[in-house]
Parts: sequence; structure tokens; C-alpha cells
Amino acid sequence: MNLSFLKDRDFLKEMLVIAIPISFQQLINASLNMIDVIMVGQLGEASIAALGLSNQVFFVLILLLFGTTSGMAIFTAQFWGKKEIEPIRQVLGMSIIATSLFALIFTLAAVLIPRTVLGFYTNDKEVIEIGAQYLRIVGLSYIPVAIATSYIAVLRSIQLVRMTVIATVSALIFKTILGYVLIFGYAGFPALGVRGAAIGTASGWTLELILLLVLVYAQKTPLAAKNLWTFFSFDMAFFARVLKTTMPAMANELFWSMGITTYNAIYAHIGTDSIAAINVNATMEELGFVVFMGLGNACAVMVGNRIGAGKKAEAYETVRRVIILSVTAAWIVGLIVILLRDTVVGFYELSPSGTHNVRMLMLMMACTLWIRMFNFSTFIGALRAGGDTRFALLMELCSIWLIGVPAAYFAAFILNLPVYYVYLFVILEEAAKAFASAWRFRSRKWIHDLVN
Repeated sequence: MNLSFLKDRDFLKEMLVIAIPISFQQLINASLNMIDVIMVGQLGEASIAALGLSNQVFFVLILLLFGTTSGMAIFTAQFWGKKEIEPIRQVLGMSIIATSLFALIFTLAAVLIPRTVLGFYTNDKEVIEIGAQYLRIVGLSYIPVAIATSYIAVLRSIQLVRMTVIATVSALIFKTILGYVLIFGYAGFPALGVRGAAIGTASGWTLELILLLVLVYAQKTPLAAKNLWTFFSFDMAFFARVLKTTMPAMANELFWSMGITTYNAIYAHIGTDSIAAINVNATMEELGFVVFMGLGNACAVMVGNRIGAGKKAEAYETVRRVIILSVTAAWIVGLIVILLRDTVVGFYELSPSGTHNVRMLMLMMACTLWIRMFNFSTFIGALRAGGDTRFALLMELCSIWLIGVPAAYFAAFILNLPVYYVYLFVILEEAAKAFASAWRFRSRKWIHDLVN
């Protein structure tokens, strides 16, 4: 393993300038999400389960948005490498149109048929009733989330990360404080329980979009066009070219998110204490991902900029370096997670079986984190950033739907294993994906120059 790149100060500086703000943003997000779960957790396991299952709808949406915006950000990163501003604005306009349409569909489902949606995950009537109250309110914020996600993706791709951090962190702090006040009924407000958490969340995401727009225009960024028509003045030939690369990334995230939400449906059918434990473990996973989100997204931006500038060898070397850093960090984070298991379970009002499930899930997660981080680095940093979206889609579809989902079903309903062993069976798809992504990375066939 060649570690000489650690002496390359220019590389480390460029990477850290992008990675640190994104990691900080992710840290605040994960920490405050954990606080949300802890607050709702004081209301009991049914409320934890309801919050977690309701957020599966948002999870599917946000990944669909991520697939769309990251697919389009491949172009904006490469255009930024060429220092062309007008096409970047046009791609942002395409992104806003596409993401808003997706968000509208999810809003209608969340507001009009929340019980039907939640019925996919669980038969527990109490969980469905609590979750429906949450979904109806949070669903109203999906369109602002979609537009904000479009701006964030483009701002990151042109290395204007700081303002996305300011907007997101401010919104997260606001939503947490408002949620706390409304959940428990402080400062003269009524105690609204889960509905209070929903109002805080919807208000926070709406505030994020407002702050982003203010910062984009106040700081006169390349996205601050005086004429709004500039964003939507693209011709259909250009739109078709962007869509050709974006569609596989969009489909990738849709099918992947549907796979993950199927896993959660399987966990929920094992028992309410099982899905509650999965949701607690998910907050720790999110915290564990903090470093890797920064590294992966920094890698994607750097790779896109280098390909746009015609530096393909540098793009390959950038990914190689990030893989080494990510896998090493994953072992360190995994060890920390193992040491903190008892501390974490003490924060929640869980049954004895729920407590045992959380401890075992955290152990499984810690021991397999390095495989997932290898995949994240190659997938986001190489395949997605290099425009190799079709191969990425094929790999994701096969690993989840031919390996992961059947393995989870077999473990849960045929072998009747506890939730933590079912979780371990799911990791089989990550192992298969690691072999495929490693081969593709070494072949260099993932490098596609889309703008020259």
C-alpha cells in the first residue's frame, strides 16, 4: 500500500477544503437526528418505530433526489473544470424541474394516503396511526427540500461548500429546538408529541431553502443569475445529453432506496422492538458515516474537475488515495462504535430485547463498516463522478435484488433469525458489490469525459 501521497500537501489541502465542511454538516445533521430520536424515544418504542417508518418515505425521496442531482452534478463539476458558467446554470434549472416533480408525487402520497403508505411496512395499528400524523405534516416540506437539494449539489460541485453548511446547519438547529419545544410543550406551547417533531422538521427544511437562496444572491455566486429564465433556457439536445447520464443515476437511487425500504419492512415484520432497534442503530450509522460523506463527496468533486480538465490519470489516483483513507478510517470508527455500545443504549427507553438488539446491531455494523466505505468511495468517488452510471445501476440492481433482499427474506422468514443476524445477511450484497466495484475501478473504464 503506497502512502506517499500523505506528503502531497496540495492534494490534502484541496480534499480537506471540500471534505471538512461536508463532514461537519453531516456531523451536525447526524447528531441532531440522534437527538430527535432520543426525544421521541421518551414517548416509547411505538413512537420510535412510527418516526423511523415515516422517515422511510423521506428516505426514498431524498435518495431519488440525490440520484437526480448527483447525476446532473457530474456535468456541473466537469463544466466547472472548464470554467463555463452558463451550462452550469442550465443544469441547475433542469435539476429543479425534475426534483420538484418527484417531490410533488411524494407530497401527495404523504398528505392524502399516509396510512396506506405506512401499511407497507407494518401491521401495528398504533404505529400506523402515530406515523400518519407525522407524515401529513412533514410531507408539506418535500418540495422545498427538493429545490434545496438541487442547489446544494451544484454548489458542492463548483466548490462553494461553505454556504451549504451554513444554511443546513442553521436549519437543523432551528428544527431541533422547535421540535423540542413542541414535543414536550415548553414556553407556553402545547405538548404535541410526534406532531411537534413533524412541525419542527417541516419548518427546518423550509428555512434551509430560504437561507440558501439568500446566501447565493447575497454573495453573488455563479448561480446568482439576474434573469431567472437563464436557468430554464436550455435546448432539448443538451437536456437529452444530461438526461442520458442522469437517468441511470436516478434509477440507481430509486431501486436502491426501494431495496433499503424493503429491508426495513422485513425488520418491522419481525417485531416493533426490532424496527425500533434498527432505527436506533441507524442514528449511530449516520454518525459513523460523517467522515466518509466528506471524503466521498470531496473525491467526486475532485474527480469531476480533473476529468473536465482532461487529467484522467490524476482522477484515477485521487480515487485510489481516498479509498485508502476511507478504509483505514472505517476500522477506527468501527472500534469506537464497539466501545460506545453500552453508553448509547442508555439514552433510550427500550425493552430488554430491544436493548440486546441494539447492542448486537452496533457490533455487526462496526465490524462490516470498512466494506461499505470501500463501496461508497468507489461508487460515489469513481463510478458516479466518472459518469459510469449505467454500470453502477446494473451493479446496484443485481446486488440488492438478487442477493440482499432474498437473503434478508430467507434469514427473517425461513430461518426465523433475530434482527441482528438478518442485518448481517443483508451485508452479503455489500460484499458482492465490493468485488464488482474493485474490478471496475482498476479497469479505468469508469472514466468518461462528458463535456470535451
